[in-house]
Amino acid sequence: MIKTYSILSLISISFCFAPHGICDKPSHPITDPYLKSLVNITPEKKPLPPDPTSYGMNLKTGKFKHPALTPEQTKPQPFPGQLNYWDTNSYIHNMTVEAYYPITVEPFHTWQNIVDFNGHRYLYQYVRRDLKIFDITYPKQAKLLFTKGSTWGKDGPGPEENPFPPGEMMGASTIQWDVKRQHYIMVQAYEVQRFGLLHDKYQEQEKVKAIRSAPHLKGFKVYAMHGPLPDQWELLATRTTDITHPDATIGKQQGSGVRDIPTFSGKQLMFVAAAPSADYALTEYPNDLYSAGYQSWDISNPENPLFLDQLTVPGQRTNNRWHAFAYQQNPRAGNRTSWMGARMSLFIPPATKSQPAQYGYAAMGGLGFYSVDISNPKRMKTVAHLNFPPSVAGTEGDFIDISQVNYTGHIYYSGYPLNEDCWEPYKHIYQIDVSNPHQPTITNVLPRPHPPKQAMFTDFCQRRGSFGPKRTGAYTQPGSARKGIIPYNFYNAGLQVYDVSNPHNPFISAYFVPPYAPDRVHPSAMGNLSHSVYVEYDRNLFWLFTNHGFYLLSSPILGRPQFSAPTSPWPPHD
Repeated sequence: MIKTYSILSLISISFCFAPHGICDKPSHPITDPYLKSLVNITPEKKPLPPDPTSYGMNLKTGKFKHPALTPEQTKPQPFPGQLNYWDTNSYIHNMTVEAYYPITVEPFHTWQNIVDFNGHRYLYQYVRRDLKIFDITYPKQAKLLFTKGSTWGKDGPGPEENPFPPGEMMGASTIQWDVKRQHYIMVQAYEVQRFGLLHDKYQEQEKVKAIRSAPHLKGFKVYAMHGPLPDQWELLATRTTDITHPDATIGKQQGSGVRDIPTFSGKQLMFVAAAPSADYALTEYPNDLYSAGYQSWDISNPENPLFLDQLTVPGQRTNNRWHAFAYQQNPRAGNRTSWMGARMSLFIPPATKSQPAQYGYAAMGGLGFYSVDISNPKRMKTVAHLNFPPSVAGTEGDFIDISQVNYTGHIYYSGYPLNEDCWEPYKHIYQIDVSNPHQPTITNVLPRPHPPKQAMFTDFCQRRGSFGPKRTGAYTQPGSARKGIIPYNFYNAGLQVYDVSNPHNPFISAYFVPPYAPDRVHPSAMGNLSHSVYVEYDRNLFWLFTNHGFYLLSSPILGRPQFSAPTSPWPPHD
């Protein structure tokens, strides 16, 4: 069931309940009842553009001072001292470029999976209606096998090939081996589309209405993979995350659907980020309607997934006094800019034979960090919470790296930039000690990357485009994460590999900063230089995905690279 916290949560509200009793209403009419409830309980305090003298380059130190607060912005924000051209040089330390493939699925964002079939290794790169499948058995001779959707180039997206039917796509996927059935199981997330449809929910009520009744699934699909290509995938089950109306038809389903990659090990349980209904609407972000919590599902029978529980944290639901009061205590309430709620599923350290998974870790944007007890998946509960200083604009917390928790007891929590040209606060990577999940403690922040001496700039903000951490890949990467090593994609700073073996003294041990490629990239995507890293830990290889193709990289910090066929299948067959 959906958790509630107080008898007051049963009482609807439709009036202003701000801490000071004053709520400034927007001048434009809002007809969506859930959005109206949000603006009724929050004073409108959208950030103003900062004073240009309050941020910028310090000529004495060669360092950039970030603004303290900015609104969301989609246009470049140049500043004195910034390069007036796109830097086509590359920079490398303690790494080797092994291969480069000038094929772009999409320049803004893609997901990746790697799966082995019959001795061959396949790389899936995709985002919604655009999919490419590569044979990377021999990674220096990767071959494009299959395309659905568009290929991007200097003129933007090309014509669709083998298009998906209307309402269909390939959502963020988790692929694991089913020991009982002796084939791979793939779970695909189906989330409401925002980009390209909605820019400002406070101004575009007809678009809000269209997203509420989107003509596609809001939930997930489960497939049996009998081979690497889509025509070899068998649909086993379809589920909506609208748990109140599990039989609702397409267009009638409520909520966000499943956000990003489901957490699924191939065993009994699956955890997803999802808002189950429209009243999970307490989020400021202008092109998102939902504040997602977490759902647990029993997927031991992939043909019949069963809902177990919905975890909701304070300050997510509209028309609810208790949630309204909790939301109003957040300094971001009313800024019409901050992402609130989950963007990705729970981050769960892998279970062992002696230690089953007991805790998951939640990154919930402006709502902060939570430790979650998942020992009883039918009754998940939060056991600890951390808040962070507001860092607006940009996403303030969507990712947690858990690769080091069994070595040092630390996890790494971060958001990512959304504005270009560093026109927002820098997004720190917080080091959190969760040795006791009930008492997490922030112990450090990872150092900010700096350009090499040969660069024509002294701070990456000068290089143009976005700068800041994104993610370290996914838990579905082949092999096991390496002790003491965390590789972050850093947008215009490319791949930055941290040595965190000593949590008291983390440092950058290797990097590859790719060139800008204005001759191959549409102008709208130029600032989004690199968006993802994926690691083959079993073959000691990095894959870096950029707006002009993708790179194969090696480094001695991973070990000697292997360019022959994998010796063991991934995901593992045990």
